[in-house]
Amino acid sequence: MYEVIVVGGGHAGCEAALATARKGHSTLLVTGNIHNIADMPCNPSIGGSAKGIVVREIDALGGEMGRNADKSLLQMKMLNVAKGPAVQALRAQADKITYPKNMIKTLESTPHLDIKEAMVEDLIVENHIVKGIVLEQGERIESKCVILTTGTYLKADILVGDTRTRQGPHGEKPSNHLSDQLKAYGFDIIRLKTGTPQRIDKNSIDFSKTQEEQGDRVYHTFSFDNEIYYDIDSQVPCHLIYTQPKTHQIIKENLHQSSMYGGLSDIKGVGPRYCPSIEDKIVRFADKERHQLFLEPESLYYDDIYIQGFSTSMPKDIQEQMVHSLPGLEHAKILKYAYAIEYDAIDAKQLKQSLETKVVENLYTAGQINGTSGYEEAACQGLMAGINAALKLEGKDPLILKRNEAYIGVLIDDLVTKGIIDPYRLLTSRAEYRLLLRHDNADLRLRDYGYQVGLVPEEKYQKFLQKKERIKEIENLLKETKITPTDSTQQYLENIPTALLKDGITLYDFLKRPEITFEHIKHFIDLKTTPEIEEQITVAIKYEGYIAKANKEALKMVDLDNKKIPDDINYDAIHNLASEAKQKLKKIQPTSIGQALRISGVNPADISLIMVYLKKEYHHGN
Repeated sequence: MYEVIVVGGGHAGCEAALATARKGHSTLLVTGNIHNIADMPCNPSIGGSAKGIVVREIDALGGEMGRNADKSLLQMKMLNVAKGPAVQALRAQADKITYPKNMIKTLESTPHLDIKEAMVEDLIVENHIVKGIVLEQGERIESKCVILTTGTYLKADILVGDTRTRQGPHGEKPSNHLSDQLKAYGFDIIRLKTGTPQRIDKNSIDFSKTQEEQGDRVYHTFSFDNEIYYDIDSQVPCHLIYTQPKTHQIIKENLHQSSMYGGLSDIKGVGPRYCPSIEDKIVRFADKERHQLFLEPESLYYDDIYIQGFSTSMPKDIQEQMVHSLPGLEHAKILKYAYAIEYDAIDAKQLKQSLETKVVENLYTAGQINGTSGYEEAACQGLMAGINAALKLEGKDPLILKRNEAYIGVLIDDLVTKGIIDPYRLLTSRAEYRLLLRHDNADLRLRDYGYQVGLVPEEKYQKFLQKKERIKEIENLLKETKITPTDSTQQYLENIPTALLKDGITLYDFLKRPEITFEHIKHFIDLKTTPEIEEQITVAIKYEGYIAKANKEALKMVDLDNKKIPDDINYDAIHNLASEAKQKLKKIQPTSIGQALRISGVNPADISLIMVYLKKEYHHGN
C-alpha cells in the first residue's frame, strides 16, 4: 500500500514522484523500462522560447528539471537577447546520457520513493474513486492517489511510409490496454501524433558547409541555486544549414509515400501545429524557398547528430534522398531513421485545474496523456499533479497558479478550459501577461508557493528572502541617490553617449534611459550585488510603466477568477442561456466566472446571465 503511485517515468513522472516523496508521502514510480527514466526520445534540449521560462518556474517551485539540466548540458544560450525581456528564455543542449543518469540518481536517493519496472494494464476503481493499479500479470498494488504520466505509450504506433508498427519510441512494448480501461471508466480518448528526425553519424558530415552556432560567452543556469557545472570554453557547438530546392522537390514528388499524405489511410492522430514535419512545412508554407535546420549533438558519449526541424514519416529510401540533398550531408550515414508516432491521450477538459480528473476521484494525469508536447510542458504538469495529490492527502486546498503568475498557470488553464485539437506547445503568444512572466523573475513570482507547499527547503528560502530584501534596499538607494551636472559627470555621460544633465536626477530615473545599464550606475555608486539582482532591478525599472499597466489588466482577470461558481450550479435553470454555452459549461464545469469566460463558445452575454442568476436566483442545493 502506497499513498501515491506514479505511472510512467518520463519528465512528468519524475517530477510528480519527487514532489510527493519529498513531501513525505510513500510513493511508487512504476515504469515499463527503468533505463528509459527521464529519457529524451526526441530533441536533445531543455528550454527554448517560453519553455525555458517554465524550467525556471519548475525550479522556483522546488522541482528538479532545472537543476538536472544544469548538471547535464553541452551548450547554453539565452534566446531573443535582441528583443524585450518578456520573450527572452534559456535553451540548453542536454547530454542524452548524462541527463537521465543524473535524474535516476536523484530518484534513487530520495526517501519515501520506490521504483518498479512493470506495465500497468488497469486501475483499481471503486465508486468512481481510484484505489490503486493492476499490473500486466494481474498483480494489484493499492494506493490513495494515482498519477498517470504515460507519455506516448498508450497504444503507440510507429509510422514510417506505409508501415505501422505497434511499439513505443525505442521499439519497446507499448501500453495496449490502459486507454481502453480509461475509456470504460468514462474518459474521452483522442488520438494524437508527433514525430522525430533522423540521427546522423557525426563523422559523415562535412561541417565546412555549415554555419557554426556556439554557446553564450557568459554563464547561465536554469536553477536559482546558480551552481555552475560547465566550462564556458568547452561548450559543444551546433550547426545551421538550410533545406535546398532539391530537398523540396524530393518531398513534393514523394508526398504520397509519407504516412501522413497517403502512405497510410487509417491515421486518426493529429500532428503538432507548432512543430510540424518537414512534409507539413513544404505543403503549408509552399512560398518559402528554404527552411532552417540545426545539426545538434546528442551526447559526449556517442556521435549521433540530431537534425532539428527535419522530422518526417517518409519511407527509409526517400529519407536517404532527402538527407543527402542537404548541404554537408551529401554522404551522411543515417544511424536512425525518422518516424512519426501515433498514440492515445485523454480530453483534458475532463480535468480540474488541480489536474485531478473529474471522472475518477484521486486520479491525476500529467504530460502527453493530457495532449501536450515537449519535455518542459510535461515536467511542469507532473510537478503540479504531484503537489496537488500530496496537498489532497494532507486535507489542504490545491495549488492553482493563475495566468498572470506563471506560464504553468497559462498551460493548465488552456488545457482544462479550452482543450486541444493538436499536441499543445507553449508559446509566449499564449500568455496575455507575458511581461509579468519573465525568465528573470520566476523566483519572485513562485518561490513563496514552493516554500508553502514544502518543496523549497528553509535554507534556500532564507537565501531567497535575503535576495528580495537586497533588491528592495538597492532600489531605495537608487531613488535616494542623485547625480548632478558636474563637469566630470557630463564628461562621463558624453562618453557613453547619453543626453547630458540639465538638473539633478536620481539614479533610479537615470537607469530608465534605454542606453543606460547597471554598469553605468556602478560608476556613481559602490554596490555589492550579483548579475541576477542587477538584471531584475534593471528590468523592473526600465519597464516599470508597462509592468504597472499589465498588473492593472491582470487584476481585472483575477477579480473574475475570484468570483466562484458553486459545484452544484444548475445551468438548465438559467433562462436564455445559449444552448452551446450550456453544453460547454456542463462539460467543463468551470470553478470561476473568469474560467467560464475563457471557454470557447461562452460569450459575455452568457456570463452576464450566469452572474445575475448567482446573485438573484441561485440557492445552495438547487
